[in-house]
Amino acid sequence: MEASPSAEKPRRTRRRRKPAAKPEASAPAVLAEVDPNSGFVPLGLSEDMQRTLASIKFVNPSDIQRELIPPAMQGLDCLGQAKTGTGKTAAFAIPMIERVEPGAGMQALVLVPTRELALQVGEHVQMLSAAHPLRTLLAYGGTRVGTQLKALSDNPPEILVGTPGRVLDLMSRGALKFNNLRFAVLDEVDRMLDIGFRDDIRKILKAIHREHQTIFVSATINDEIRKLAKSFMRDPVEINVSADRLTVDEIEQDYVSVDPRDKYRTLLGFLRSENPKLVIVFTRTKHAARRVAEKLQHDGIKCMEIHGDLMQRKREKVLSSFRSGRIQALIATDLASRGLDVMEVSHIVNYDIPDDPSVYVHRIGRTARMGAQGYAVTFVAREDGKTLTEIEKLINRQLKRLDADWVVTRAPDAVEAEAKPMPPRRSEEVVNRDASIEAQGIQARRRTLGSRFRTARRRR
Repeated sequence: MEASPSAEKPRRTRRRRKPAAKPEASAPAVLAEVDPNSGFVPLGLSEDMQRTLASIKFVNPSDIQRELIPPAMQGLDCLGQAKTGTGKTAAFAIPMIERVEPGAGMQALVLVPTRELALQVGEHVQMLSAAHPLRTLLAYGGTRVGTQLKALSDNPPEILVGTPGRVLDLMSRGALKFNNLRFAVLDEVDRMLDIGFRDDIRKILKAIHREHQTIFVSATINDEIRKLAKSFMRDPVEINVSADRLTVDEIEQDYVSVDPRDKYRTLLGFLRSENPKLVIVFTRTKHAARRVAEKLQHDGIKCMEIHGDLMQRKREKVLSSFRSGRIQALIATDLASRGLDVMEVSHIVNYDIPDDPSVYVHRIGRTARMGAQGYAVTFVAREDGKTLTEIEKLINRQLKRLDADWVVTRAPDAVEAEAKPMPPRRSEEVVNRDASIEAQGIQARRRTLGSRFRTARRRR
């Protein structure tokens, strides 16, 4: 007897869903011995933290770390300002890790403006807490909220790093309780205010009723940030190690004068001439980033784009390719001007000059990290002169004009040849009528929007 056709079909097996991710716990690591000559010894850190710092080759603290860690270790509220790329994350993470108690519930909340910065801060916290049995949970958009809800209910972390939008979402669901909260940290405060998180920050900070320590860190501090600090801090210690300049001296900064129509050819010439190890090209819009990336790929440059339209998984894939060196150029909007901590970035190109001068500081801060050398060049069109002057006033530094071989300069004759005559206005079409039509006595009717579109009759 022949078997039925249905019997020959293999049975379907249902795929098991992966269990929800748990808060990441610090993995035990083999720590180095404490270096008695380390600059971190006088800061009053525990021996475990000093051994952790020695293991990751942290020998001498940066200026912001040297000034911020001691008052933070004493439990004082701090308002810290430092140049981009000088180690602000470790400045607040080290005292926070030192003072958090393992197993006592969620005690520290770190708010950041972007998903990329949340990932960066999470990595730093994991690295610095190698000798501390602490759990850290990342909460940001583009990921499943159910996974984070389960992690908060099953095994609450001691430290939560998240963006204001997702933190508010978790609060509205009743998953976040601030009963044990002892530390509230706002990283890159100026950026959070710039992108519209002002009201969200206030809602979150107002929900913390227990007495706690608050730390603000930022590359720039304005009156609005001071007003926010006055509302939610108790006699904060203000620390400013930026001196007179907001950009580090290790970044060589130039600009080139270029016609907007020659920007791409100038960029291509720059990449082929300089051949940078890793370069970030900043554009003003997502459409420009997409268009520039497509052209560069067509011309043989290994690059990818990153902007707000990409799904979180895709963005992480792009950043992974960039960090590993599989691509040479990252074409980015200002989304990536914060949270990109790639030590090997050697060049920054401002393909479109930023409208806000403070954004320039954060863009070029992606290079020359922690004392390394970096180079930044800005493409300036004729109409961008005023913006360039505002940038120079902000950073207290005059940019040098660069006349390199790769800069495409357009001859005046070529510009006039490409200039297309403007079409006649509708009011001029009457004047430019054919003479034979006028000879026949046909009157021209003036063309207006009213002659082409009839308005709808109102019902009475």
